Amino acid sequence: MPALNRSGNVLDEVSDAIDHVNVLKGKVWDEESEFAATKDKQSFRQYNTACERVQAFYKEQHEKQTVAFNIKARVDFKSRKRARMGIWQAMEMLNTLVDDSDPDTDLSQIDHLLQTAEAIRRDGKPEWMQVTGLIHDLGKLLYFFDSDGQWDVVGDTFVVGCAFSDKNIYPETFSGNPDTYDAVYSTKYGIYEAYCGLDNVMISWGHDEYLYHVVKDQCNLPTEALAMIRYHSFYPWHREGAYMHLTNAKDALALEAVRAFNPYDLYSKCDEPVNAEDLRPYYENLIAKFFPPELDW
Repeated sequence: MPALNRSGNVLDEVSDAIDHVNVLKGKVWDEESEFAATKDKQSFRQYNTACERVQAFYKEQHEKQTVAFNIKARVDFKSRKRARMGIWQAMEMLNTLVDDSDPDTDLSQIDHLLQTAEAIRRDGKPEWMQVTGLIHDLGKLLYFFDSDGQWDVVGDTFVVGCAFSDKNIYPETFSGNPDTYDAVYSTKYGIYEAYCGLDNVMISWGHDEYLYHVVKDQCNLPTEALAMIRYHSFYPWHREGAYMHLTNAKDALALEAVRAFNPYDLYSKCDEPVNAEDLRPYYENLIAKFFPPELDW
């Protein structure tokens, strides 16, 4: 396993700021979620506070997430294994992402994962959804493996290979992306066909797409869980309704699943830490139902 030679503090700070912007922009989709209904959304950081930092992040992301980069990222992913370890070990590895300067939360990544899973569990959701909440951000391990920075790990995702939607956050920052001026990539359908399905398009590379490709052939989670993992950061689609001209009937089911998951991801952060060691036996038993003892990362 490679040494952890990067500090996660800056990444965690940016990741949290992105989450807070999405909290303040959005509405709770699943009105029947008891967890989301009890959250005081006014307690989160105000949008304008996070705006400058987040806009700088998205400017870099939007300029660098090109078709060429995304093809290379997928080739690099398939070219080697980065580590071999179990889910709980991966959670402990991710737990080095702690930001001491973040004003909104003093919690580590493992706390967020457990809080998400526990919120899903308290609402009586099935075990597969609980374990999905537990692992959904493990793709951030990419920061320690292959990333070129933060822009290819966190942030809202979007389709590359066709015109960038104006439903993306800060759409004006795509002006620095060379694909904006490409004769094919700048068109409505680009390199795709109408209603081809999201399985046949490239979503911008980051922790969602990375984790999806890690687990899809190494677990027995249902397709709804894989959709929650792959598309939970795909806000222009699941919140704003963008890219529907590329989706098919299968994606409609995925959309329902992602919208059901979203409140637990966004609103689960609080400054009351969970006891990881107390919860570990329950979740290790749950992990064993859906994953082998070790996975290739």
